[in-house]
Amino acid sequence: MSHCLVIDDSKLIRTIHCRMLAQLGLTVSEAENGEDALGVCSGRMPDLILVDWNMPVMDGFTFLKTLRAMPAGSAPKVVLCTIESDLEHISRALAEGADEYIMKPFDVEILATKLIAAGIALSPRPQRPDPLADGR
Repeated sequence: MSHCLVIDDSKLIRTIHCRMLAQLGLTVSEAENGEDALGVCSGRMPDLILVDWNMPVMDGFTFLKTLRAMPAGSAPKVVLCTIESDLEHISRALAEGADEYIMKPFDVEILATKLIAAGIALSPRPQRPDPLADGR
């Protein structure tokens, strides 16, 4: 995996998610909504897509259905991001073609776990230095 597309109508959320994905060794691009994201996918199909559920213009479900109908649209791994926690929404996401879902808010460790569960290989991250390792 090398290229990830982050789709969210919030610039702040896109920035946070892009930083996390960059920490995990991925190259990242972004789109403000599903319609803009389809344009990105038409130009260069990403390996991974992190898409918000609720967005104006085109929501995550409509994007996902449209993506999966595109030539090569079955190739990217898609992780649907949501604040919805009920089983019906999660089941619908998976039925529509999402490979995984993730509950907002999340941190980089949770994101890494979800990406690995979706079958996405991540670059090893540098280990944090152990402040107690030098014996102080």
